[in-house]
Amino acid sequence: MKTIQAKMHNSISWAIFTGLAALCLFQGVPVRSGDATFPKAMDNVTVRQGESATLRCTIDNRVTRVAWLNRSTILYAGNDKWCLDPRVVLLSNTQTQYSIEIQNVDVYDEGPYTCSVQTDNHPKTSRVHLIVQVSPKIVEISSDISINEGNNISLTCIATGRPEPTVTWRHISPKAVGFVSEDEYLEIQGITREQSGEYECSASNDVAAPVVRRVKVTVNYPPYISEAKGTGVPVGQKGTLQCEASAVPSAEFQWFKDDKRLVEGKKGVKVENRPFLSRLTFFNVSEHDYGNYTCVASNKLGHTNASIMLFEVKTTALTPWKGPGAVSEVNNGTSRRAGCIWLLPLLVLHLLLKF
Repeated sequence: MKTIQAKMHNSISWAIFTGLAALCLFQGVPVRSGDATFPKAMDNVTVRQGESATLRCTIDNRVTRVAWLNRSTILYAGNDKWCLDPRVVLLSNTQTQYSIEIQNVDVYDEGPYTCSVQTDNHPKTSRVHLIVQVSPKIVEISSDISINEGNNISLTCIATGRPEPTVTWRHISPKAVGFVSEDEYLEIQGITREQSGEYECSASNDVAAPVVRRVKVTVNYPPYISEAKGTGVPVGQKGTLQCEASAVPSAEFQWFKDDKRLVEGKKGVKVENRPFLSRLTFFNVSEHDYGNYTCVASNKLGHTNASIMLFEVKTTALTPWKGPGAVSEVNNGTSRRAGCIWLLPLLVLHLLLKF
């Protein structure tokens, strides 16, 4: 009974000692260390969040008691586990090394750890600092935005990580070169239609691959007609007038002739509308169809128009092609007449000699 009580008393005394030793150490009061090189813990340990950290302490056969502490909390005293954290396990307790492992490390595990030993009733300590790195993570980013041309916008991208990540913005566009901002915030004053598109936020801290998120910026602007050309068509042939317009949102098209709107379904006429393009087709052009037409393109921000002429083209008879080396009938007739004129003097001379 006395032996059990003695062991319990020694364990409690050692626990109190290690706790007080750690407390004195962190309050700036040095404990007796004897040989400065003993015990010797590892250099600072750096691990990524979620990995395992191994803390080793080199000892020798003079050591009678050993313990690992985290700040003022005892993790292990010899082979006895004092903490309730299941992630902390004892790796080795030999005459040369005393080591523990912290599994699935998280940021709250970061900080100082103390290896405390006792030799001939003299306490000695050594400390190692655990550094936990955390991959970058974007925790807040602006939503996709639609804005009218000329207005101002502000995009936000907030990222976390250890060490603190670097945040950059860039415009995903063939015309964009390099980064547009090296900050969490991107400000654009008086945005133009050329600045529409996707903006990429990248957060990096060299712990893991950069994290990338994108925001789509839609710039609205009124339509402008980029192409509207007149065309000439003979009577009875097929003719098409085309009107192209750029706009965001896409333009709606209407066709007019002499202030009268042309509607789909009119006999012999077809109106075909697509995004940014409208076609007016006449399947059998008549004299009545010739004239000036107006294409109107509009969206919620405004409208514009252009005049397009459908005019008559006269058909002409074409001379049949006779191929290489062929001689036209006109040239053949001329050659025959020239031959007759050249033979006439010879015929007269022949008749005179005969008589």
